[in-house]
Amino acid sequence: MSTVLFVSFVALMLLRVPVAMAVGGSVVLTLIYAGYADGLYIVPLQVLEGVDNASLLAVPFFILAGNLMNTVGMTDKIFNFAMALMGHFRAGLAQVNVLGSMIFAGVNGTAVGDIAGLGQIEVKAMRERGYPADFSAAMTVASSIVGPLIPPSVGLVVYAYLANQSVARMFLAGFVPGVLVGISLMIFNRIYAKRLNVPVEKRATLRHVLATAREGMVALVAPAIILGAILTGFTTATEAGVLACAYALLVGAWYRQLSAAHVWKALSDTMLMTTVVMMIIGFSTVMGWLLAIEQVPQAMAKTMLLVTDSRPVFLLLLIVFFLIIGCFVEGVPAKLILVPILLPMTDSYGVDRVHFGIIVQMALLIGIATPPMGIGLYVVSEVARVPFERVTLAIMPMLVPLIVVLLLLTYIPGFSLWLPNLVMGPE
Repeated sequence: MSTVLFVSFVALMLLRVPVAMAVGGSVVLTLIYAGYADGLYIVPLQVLEGVDNASLLAVPFFILAGNLMNTVGMTDKIFNFAMALMGHFRAGLAQVNVLGSMIFAGVNGTAVGDIAGLGQIEVKAMRERGYPADFSAAMTVASSIVGPLIPPSVGLVVYAYLANQSVARMFLAGFVPGVLVGISLMIFNRIYAKRLNVPVEKRATLRHVLATAREGMVALVAPAIILGAILTGFTTATEAGVLACAYALLVGAWYRQLSAAHVWKALSDTMLMTTVVMMIIGFSTVMGWLLAIEQVPQAMAKTMLLVTDSRPVFLLLLIVFFLIIGCFVEGVPAKLILVPILLPMTDSYGVDRVHFGIIVQMALLIGIATPPMGIGLYVVSEVARVPFERVTLAIMPMLVPLIVVLLLLTYIPGFSLWLPNLVMGPE
């Protein structure tokens, strides 16, 4: 059954069937092939059971918070603040692109949200100042990877649910890796700047920096409010998502940029995104149920132990595997399908589940910037009006610092575990 399940899933994905339908279709085909056509009623029951989890309520609220903050003009304030800080450096706007994404990560928490929101402003500003269009678009995709690492992060909420880990611990674990990604891209920009014949921006005055910082402060304190509320026990992760939504509404009202149309757009976008995510989660639960029946996770763990008993070699194989998967399957469905299968294996090698979660998150995030299926490349191609092929070629050198950071995170667990262990104590 498992062979039919995976083959049918891959075939449907190659046919460009939407991920949710590909997962659901492969499950139905497998049940029919196995002779359980009369038992298809189990599919909706398993789907409902899969989404019937209180911790998943955090997902739509964090998505809504990001959409609300997008609609109230917070992206402009973030860009202006980053520009005042770093615009005068060599290739300053490329550095602004990275810094802006690092700040926006504490507001949005999704890579696609970063590209669609802040990316439009960044690409337009870079092109107007003489930066190549393909480089501008590619840097926007590469820097968006920071978003789902620095809290809040929808992807880390999903992983915490799958691995039975604390959302707060996962959020803390993603902070240092997110900063490392940002620093690595800034170093790349500094080296690559010699090839960019672009003007250097005028240094901002201290008064201007302070003025933009005051306006951007509403974005800077958002992650502190969310994490602080969770860590102090004032709210659960779900309630922190509600708090983030309320904060976004207050910010919009304060700056008089909130309207019924803005709220309706944020709600409708959130509804569509949440529906897709929950459909994938529901159908993936059925897929996991089928794999559990055949004891696929246990069989894979035994096979891997026969291949190698070396933890470093296993980790290398793991990141290569996820890098390949990330080229074809988006982060959330890939986690939902693979994490339950691989957890027994990682446990047998003594890999910390929080550390494993950051490895998975980072490896799959690189996938959004990797052809042929990197969704970030398609989104920025539309946003920046740059042909997909040109963006693909431009982003290839940028993958080098990202993979270097992935290797550091894989083989030095302290980057992921130091902060959660410091704040919450070791598990």
